[in-house]
Amino acid sequence: MTGKTLDTLVDDIYGLFDGSLSSEGAVCNQDNLDDFGEAVKEAVVTSLATAGKPRKTYLRMSNIGKPDKQLWYEHQDPEVVGKEQLRPDTYIKFLYGHIIEAMLLFLVKEAGHIVTHEQHEVEIENIKGHMDCEINGVPVDVKSASRYGFEKFKNGELYNDDPFGYIAQISAYAQARGKDQGAFLVMEKSLGKLAVLPVADMEMIDAAARIRHMKEVVELDTPPERCYEAIEDGKSGNMKLCVQCSYCPYKEDCWKDSNDGQGLYTYLYSTGPRFLTTVVKEPRVERYKG
Repeated sequence: MTGKTLDTLVDDIYGLFDGSLSSEGAVCNQDNLDDFGEAVKEAVVTSLATAGKPRKTYLRMSNIGKPDKQLWYEHQDPEVVGKEQLRPDTYIKFLYGHIIEAMLLFLVKEAGHIVTHEQHEVEIENIKGHMDCEINGVPVDVKSASRYGFEKFKNGELYNDDPFGYIAQISAYAQARGKDQGAFLVMEKSLGKLAVLPVADMEMIDAAARIRHMKEVVELDTPPERCYEAIEDGKSGNMKLCVQCSYCPYKEDCWKDSNDGQGLYTYLYSTGPRFLTTVVKEPRVERYKG
């Protein structure tokens, strides 16, 4: 064991590039390089082989933090609920994220930290999952993030604002391993900045209780209540989907009663599509009518 901890992980990785680790430059470990290369190859092959193809939906630890209605939708016939198809650029974004995560684990190893249990299978209440790894004995979820998302990890805002259920996910991995702590290692994908967010047991959820609840939800004959309410779109009087709903692939069916039964209206702003549930004042941008 190296005796290193997650407290110095970011500085140690930066040290590979600023000369503080070695004045003569770091010499890459061949085994670490080989692992990195294999991980990238696997990510590319898997992405191209599975893109555009339907995925079997089942309860797993990676979706333990999703809200109830989205979980319910995932276990219905996609042709019935009208799940939207992902765009090619979205698949490329996912692939890019996998490559970044493989690179980060390579750098962690090169910085002298111990990485074990990569893609290790864990189980709670007969629900399985595959954790990214443990670093220095701590379960760690490795992620790439936008500038906004990165700040939530860096500043600890994720503890109170976790729309995608990341805390629930790391809680499940840690509790399945009998650990009282976990962490996130995150890279801001446009600037390359790194952050570590520790998650102690006081911030964790009860993963076993959540999984038992999930099992009850997906067996319901009718969907639960909506996960989130529409929010105001500025001062126009219009109402729009919140960020969480905007990313949900089931939003069209979930909000089919919006706009007096016409369904969501999608407007193409320069910052991305905006999904309106009520239109009082017509936006001065193009409306998507696909």
